[in-house]
Amino acid sequence: MEPNILLDVLLEEAGGMSHAGLAARVNKAAASRGKETRYDHTSVTRWLRGQRPRGDGPDLICDVLSRKLRRPVSLDDIGMGQPNSLPQPTALGAFVDRAVALWRSDQQHRTEVQAAPAIVGTPAIIPVWEWENPPDDADISRRGTQNVGHADLAMLRAARNRYEQMYRASGGVATRARVVGFLANHTAPLIRGTYTDVVGRDLYRAAGGLVAVAGICAYDSDHQGLAQRYFHQALRLAKASGDRAFGGYVVALLVNQALFLKDYRQAVAFAEAGVRSAGAAISPALATDLFAMQAKAFARMGDTTGAHQAMGRAETAAAGIRPESEPPETGYVQPGLVEAQLAEALISLGDWSPARTYAEEAVRVQAHPRGRVHRMATLTTVDLGRGAVEQAAANAVAALHLASGMESQRLRDRFAELRLQLADSHTAAARDAVDQIDASLSVPL
Repeated sequence: MEPNILLDVLLEEAGGMSHAGLAARVNKAAASRGKETRYDHTSVTRWLRGQRPRGDGPDLICDVLSRKLRRPVSLDDIGMGQPNSLPQPTALGAFVDRAVALWRSDQQHRTEVQAAPAIVGTPAIIPVWEWENPPDDADISRRGTQNVGHADLAMLRAARNRYEQMYRASGGVATRARVVGFLANHTAPLIRGTYTDVVGRDLYRAAGGLVAVAGICAYDSDHQGLAQRYFHQALRLAKASGDRAFGGYVVALLVNQALFLKDYRQAVAFAEAGVRSAGAAISPALATDLFAMQAKAFARMGDTTGAHQAMGRAETAAAGIRPESEPPETGYVQPGLVEAQLAEALISLGDWSPARTYAEEAVRVQAHPRGRVHRMATLTTVDLGRGAVEQAAANAVAALHLASGMESQRLRDRFAELRLQLADSHTAAARDAVDQIDASLSVPL
């Protein structure tokens, strides 16, 4: 069973209602209907672990939470909709409340939230489908507790840039708590504040950028289910903002996660959706990344033709990149990124010679610290595939030194893979590289 994250965040939103408190209120609601129930705190614990109470239990929970929160709460809202049924699109107001509740729960390190598994199948596709299709939000103005102005928007944009740079330099493990705390303490009051439709769209765009960074940090910390939920939130905020290009960027994050989760067909489909739905608003850098990741997905499925076609589209798009015209989120598509991505696609196809050419070019140009580590690791993999063990060992050590000070589960995974490959090569250089990797990985995150 999957933990019921929706019920968990609603309990937190309801003033941190205790398990015993919810059980007592449900029993009282049942009595008002002439029925007897004997739920207790252990019953609520089972619900949070994914169990669905029998009979009228779910309706009674909705009734209790609706009264407490002073708004309608549906079965889908508490994670107890009918199995295999499609949830109704979430109204923007309800979405905002649920998003804020998730940020608060993550900030409090709630186990049920942080350990939630990634959703698969139709539920994983629905957020992308809803972003891509009508209806759009006609008016997102809101009356809340504080007025939102342009200075607030500037603060959110500056915060996104700060946390992105922190992530690139220090990794997602070190950065995650900072950005989540900012969302809970500073972003939440703003999106629950008072704003016009025009200001609200800029607000949702700025908040969406921060939520996307939170998702990236969760992904880098290997909280895949939580990362996915942040990406879905960012996509809903993109839709409300009306910024199709930003939505395409968030879809690219989902493509990258699908690659990591080895759902290659979904990666291909999401990349197509990102390109299609962003339309004329798509930037060359975003198109480059989407096509390059699509090439990697095709390559890992063994589709050589599809991989090479996507590689060609990626290189064509890369030729049109003008950094000064790109949105801030696509700054990660720096010179050499497409070469690194295509080298990885060629590695999957076993084409070592062209993979080496691309990997060398990727390393030759400057990139942010995290990007340099990944590029050097890719070059190491290519050299191992070609049998150039001495060079591979030297590159692995260089990558390890570049990663010094970074806290990233994804980088640890890459070094663990390189270690296994180097351990098969019984040379002094390879043994030294393995020893250095072991020493680094011995320090827990």
